[in-house]
Amino acid sequence: MTPQKEKVCERVYLTFPKELVKEPIVCLLAKQFDIMFNIRGSTVTAEMGLVALEIDGERGEVDRAVHWLKEKGVIVEPIEKNVIE
Repeated sequence: MTPQKEKVCERVYLTFPKELVKEPIVCLLAKQFDIMFNIRGSTVTAEMGLVALEIDGERGEVDRAVHWLKEKGVIVEPIEKNVIE
């Protein structure tokens, strides 16, 4: 019997610097990793982008997705519980 993979829902703020605002980072994230995401809020200007995102999936896949975002230059910060519920 194989153990079940741990499912998680990470709530994070993504801050996109000016040079990444026009890049389809969230779209690429969904294509590259076996996750589901839900945009809970966003503010985007020519200078920066801020997105409140829920990322659902298996723990390892969510961790890899967050690591990939950071490698791309996105600032990833946890959202405190109950902020966007």
